[in-house]
Amino acid sequence: MEVTPKVATQKPNVPQKDNKAVNSNVPGIKNAFIVILICFAAAICIYLFLLGNPSNFDPDQLAAGKKVPINLLGTVYKGGVIVPLLQCLLLTVIVLSVERWIALRAAKGKGNVTKFVENIKKALEAKNIEGAKDLCRKQKGSVASIVYSVLLKYDEMDKNTALSKEQKLTTIQQEVEEATALEMPSLQQNLPIVATMTTLGTLIGLLGTVIGMIRSFQALSASGAPDSTELSTGISEALVNTAFGIMTGALAVISYNFFTNKIDNLTYAIDELGFSIVQTFAATH
Repeated sequence: MEVTPKVATQKPNVPQKDNKAVNSNVPGIKNAFIVILICFAAAICIYLFLLGNPSNFDPDQLAAGKKVPINLLGTVYKGGVIVPLLQCLLLTVIVLSVERWIALRAAKGKGNVTKFVENIKKALEAKNIEGAKDLCRKQKGSVASIVYSVLLKYDEMDKNTALSKEQKLTTIQQEVEEATALEMPSLQQNLPIVATMTTLGTLIGLLGTVIGMIRSFQALSASGAPDSTELSTGISEALVNTAFGIMTGALAVISYNFFTNKIDNLTYAIDELGFSIVQTFAATH
């Protein structure tokens, strides 16, 4: 009796849908306190070894124990102990501004956000949900991550037969809000510290100004002829600290407003697409 061998039938390869979440992968410094410590150490090194270098002072006066500046670096050094604090704040603002620029650039994704919004809206108008998902996978970033999670919820509600249409729309809207709330902390990270530097830099600069003026008036009130060296030192301390305070506060304000505007633009894009997805579901169900 012959046994007919079984021929293994191969199933055609069907492409699987990728329903994994699109990760935003927004980089960022989690502990800003470490940044502040490093900037403070760098500020002290700059103050002692760069600004306090003997080449920045008159060698004849230096031999007599007096530091008379002969260039701008020496003049900044005469600003006193407040200078390293202001330099620390200024360096912190610069580092965190660069960090936020990198983070928000990654949050934006690979392409232009405005064009991405337009393409998603076109896909929704054509009722091409899978096409919209593909656009999110290509774009990546925070906006694409939120939109993709909402589209997954769209599919889930599309297959759900237990909930009413109003309940489904509410669920999709809640997904938009929850996904946005989870993503916002990574976008706004370290910006409160930059905002604090706006006021703190100005106040510490003002403190240095007051200390310098006190030293100047002490030189003027000395008996006999005023000590010109002490008088110039006090004036230098006041002006240098004023300049550093204004510079730190101005840079912090510019940085904070710039990145806040960037975040607002991303939030507007998220809200616009979330509204479009909800309206598409309402119109097709």
